[in-house]
Amino acid sequence: MAGAHSIVRARHIQNMSDATQLEPHWGYADRALPCTSDKGSCEYLDLVYSAHDLGMLYAGILWATIGGILIFWAVRRKLSLPSHNLAIPYRIHESASARLGRTARAAVQRYLLPEFIRSVFGHATRLQVVVLVSLIGYLTIWSFVGLAYRTWVTPVKNLPGVYNTRTTLGPWSDRIGVLAYALTPLSVMLANRESLLSLLTGVPYQGFNFLHRWLGYVIFAQGSLHTIGWCVTEMRLYQPQPAVAQQLVAETYLVWGIVAMAVLTLLVFLSTSCGIRLTGYEAFRKLHYSLAMVYVGACWGHWDKLECFMIPSLIFWLIDRGLRLVRTAILHYQILPSGNVGFRSCSADITFCSDSEHGDVYRLDLTNNQDPWEIGQHYFLCFPESSIWQSHPFTPLNAPQVRHGLVKHSYIVRARCGETRRVAELCANKLSSTQHTSDTKAISVILTGPYGANIMEALEPNSNVLCIAGGTGVSFVLPVLLRLSQSTKSANRKLQLIWAIKRASDVKWIERELEALKQVSADANVDVSVFVTRDLGTKIESSGKEVQVLERPVKEETIVESAGASYVGSQNVSPHRNEKANGTRRPNTAKLIGEFLENTVCGPSVVVASGPGEMISDIRRAVAGFNSPRKVWGGQQRYDVKLICEDRLAM
Repeated sequence: MAGAHSIVRARHIQNMSDATQLEPHWGYADRALPCTSDKGSCEYLDLVYSAHDLGMLYAGILWATIGGILIFWAVRRKLSLPSHNLAIPYRIHESASARLGRTARAAVQRYLLPEFIRSVFGHATRLQVVVLVSLIGYLTIWSFVGLAYRTWVTPVKNLPGVYNTRTTLGPWSDRIGVLAYALTPLSVMLANRESLLSLLTGVPYQGFNFLHRWLGYVIFAQGSLHTIGWCVTEMRLYQPQPAVAQQLVAETYLVWGIVAMAVLTLLVFLSTSCGIRLTGYEAFRKLHYSLAMVYVGACWGHWDKLECFMIPSLIFWLIDRGLRLVRTAILHYQILPSGNVGFRSCSADITFCSDSEHGDVYRLDLTNNQDPWEIGQHYFLCFPESSIWQSHPFTPLNAPQVRHGLVKHSYIVRARCGETRRVAELCANKLSSTQHTSDTKAISVILTGPYGANIMEALEPNSNVLCIAGGTGVSFVLPVLLRLSQSTKSANRKLQLIWAIKRASDVKWIERELEALKQVSADANVDVSVFVTRDLGTKIESSGKEVQVLERPVKEETIVESAGASYVGSQNVSPHRNEKANGTRRPNTAKLIGEFLENTVCGPSVVVASGPGEMISDIRRAVAGFNSPRKVWGGQQRYDVKLICEDRLAM
């Protein structure tokens, strides 16, 4: 672009009229050769162009490293996936290589699974922080190597006695600017719901949110340093002033640079908890991905020579948005009753559970003509009767099965604020309507998905599985038990559900699924424990019979335990004092996990968890503590404990 060429000529004192050739440089303005300026200026130009060329090389090495890691991860994941045949007999004796791999995995879980400096990194694990610190260290090295740190004082043409001070600050500022551009496609990839990274690694797209957020901070820091470096150079070191500064602010490329930094600053602010509270989460989401593309466009306008990084960023963003629409179309474009093909939303039956203190809960049951999802995946639900502009992720609480060409979905949703509250009010109004038709007891739903990882891939044929859930988080763990209890008849395999709920009546959310567990619990070796943490004096209507929960002081926690889920159906619930509770009024997950491991017969252990952030933090600490490389190497596979979790903000 002409503006960029003119400022480079002015800044670098290149005499284009005396040039016999123009030397191209990828990502930068062409260099005029031979250099006819003074010696100091020519040496400075040598540094500028060599530093930029090395910066582009380092950016290529950065992406080659990322690509190599992803390819290695994908191949290793493919080779290490356990067999999907859950009926394979358990092998008591492992090969030395298999035992070594299991021991290494236990060591990684023990030392890298706990959270690290929560006040700074939130609920990120040590492993996530290690990856972030490694990336920052890698970028720091590439920001400084290959630069000659020198200073040149050169005369200003036609101004006797006026001198420019040329230092490595300018080339260094360009270097970190190049790296910031190079990181932009990675930042977009980390934020994509239609994630290529998830496809290669098996990590759910939400698992990359931590790196996306912190990579944004890194790019903001790089952009700020790039801006400060050139402001010092142009407004202080170059002479005469203020003529040079006035010439600078008139350049088009600088205007676009200011726009890019302004948008980036706004993006960072809106990503903070203060910014999200100010705008609301839905507004934040829409502003975030819209402003991100404004930022990409501004960077393109600032320096179009680096469009090699901006074009992929735009492509990744467009692919993500387009595939979301394709997923929705696949689910909802069907043959209509008229015989034509058209868009048709799903009709979900409503079951409403009133809870004015903690938030009403409504269960939605629907069927759709589609392929079944994988256990652990979720859908984004849009309620067009409330708003077509919002959608929220929910995990089906049932195991997917195709019957008569249709797949059933069941969801439980707790009303908090915003859209979930409006939908709860809509459901309540429908159910209270005097018109008792099927239409008044159903709500329209538009699905997008499925998204997320297949939990069952991580399970070995004889893995012992402990599912821990808080409140509506049971929808993440329950399908695992339902699938395993239906497909596995092993006397050695242990399956258990620990569910913490606020009120005893909350078991009605999943009454049908618990009844199904009850029917297979004896053969599948399933244990169910339900902890009621708040309201105890509640009556539960279950299968036509009343279950009375005994009244206890609210400060005491109650555990409803039953081997084989015998409290479901016509059985009575007999609560007693919970001696496994911690000071947070939730189950003492560390003690319960320890008891589960001690009662296993053979095989590795998997903890599947979903609940509030504090609960997940406790579970991470506990699982890390029970992983023992020494015991695993000695043949005690139960201490090879894997954690699969889904974070939820509230129960």
